[in-house]
Amino acid sequence: MAKNRVVLAYSGGLDTSVAIGWLAKDLNADVIAVAADVGQGGENMEVIRQRALDCGAVESVVLDLKDEFAKEYCLPALKANALYMDRYPVVSSLSRPLISKHLVTEAQRHKATIVSHGCTGKGNDQVRFEVSIGALDSSLDIVAPVRDSGMTRDKAIAFASENNLPIDVNKKSPYSIDQNVWGRAIETGFLEDIWNAPIEDIYSYTSAPNASSAPDEVLISFKDGVPVAIDGKPVSMLEAIMQLNTRAGAHGVGRIDMVEDRLVGIKSREVYEAPGAIALITAHQELANVTMERELARFKRGVDQRWTELVYDGLWFTPLRRALDSFINEAEIGVTGDIRMELHAGKATVTGRRSEQSLYSFDLATYDTGDTFDQSMAKGFIEIFGMTTKLAAERDRKYRNGN
Repeated sequence: MAKNRVVLAYSGGLDTSVAIGWLAKDLNADVIAVAADVGQGGENMEVIRQRALDCGAVESVVLDLKDEFAKEYCLPALKANALYMDRYPVVSSLSRPLISKHLVTEAQRHKATIVSHGCTGKGNDQVRFEVSIGALDSSLDIVAPVRDSGMTRDKAIAFASENNLPIDVNKKSPYSIDQNVWGRAIETGFLEDIWNAPIEDIYSYTSAPNASSAPDEVLISFKDGVPVAIDGKPVSMLEAIMQLNTRAGAHGVGRIDMVEDRLVGIKSREVYEAPGAIALITAHQELANVTMERELARFKRGVDQRWTELVYDGLWFTPLRRALDSFINEAEIGVTGDIRMELHAGKATVTGRRSEQSLYSFDLATYDTGDTFDQSMAKGFIEIFGMTTKLAAERDRKYRNGN
């Protein structure tokens, strides 16, 4: 009987390493491991590629997706000021549709009929992967060994030992960590008690905030919402994120400790560090305050929130997300100029703004000599603006008060 072919989203860790042999046995399958480099750092990707082969994969593919991730996923998130629950810059959410897209491409290239991932049944990522894969190729079957096949950690360790897999099965990290160039997510372990404060050991992208350190002043230049230079030197989107990860991270910028509402219906304590993302979003928001017309800005805030919720919920490949992108890109035209920012003691603080497309007028804003705002117009404006409120209030006093 011909073997099935399975494309596995491979991280190089215990669960997905064990999944290679597990899938091969349970599904009588040849497993193609696909590892995505989205700027997560850590182990050398060639080491991860070889580990998959040593664990039984018939082929192991490593994809360098850093530039694509930065330009096609992080940049739209920046333009949308994407902060889930006003705090979390959708770090993991952004990488899942990109990885899913390439899993489908590899499945089609290798004539595989099954795609597999290592997600549990309690998290958001299972939704993000499976909805994305289904949208891109509904003919593919999806298998999740950890969720569907009873592959607990204890069983995974036993399987690895019995089959002499080349992974360290004795080292058990107390945390679950996911990271990419946009940020880093840490959960589980002692963090599941929401009274426990994070300890310094969990952080990797950021140093402890230090009020006695010298501030770092950075100039970020944007063109139509796109960061194009740092301190006057041209940068790509990936370079902008990486430089600010280093500089903002050195001052403890971007640490987030929150209880968030997961898509699957539970509340989860998450700790994030996203120095580059937070610095860029902070700068972008302030430049938009200077250059974006009031009614457009007000409406866009609602669009940004909906965009963020769609991405968090795994609905990247949807007509609504594409339509919102079109609106956001149009709204971003003119968000051009420079933001001066001070990185210090855990904060990214805007200290200066300038733009040739600024809607801020000193002559209108000043209270000193040279004020060009005609204050005599204010009284009539207030009368007209408040008319409906006054009429409704008079009506309510006459007919509703005391009822």
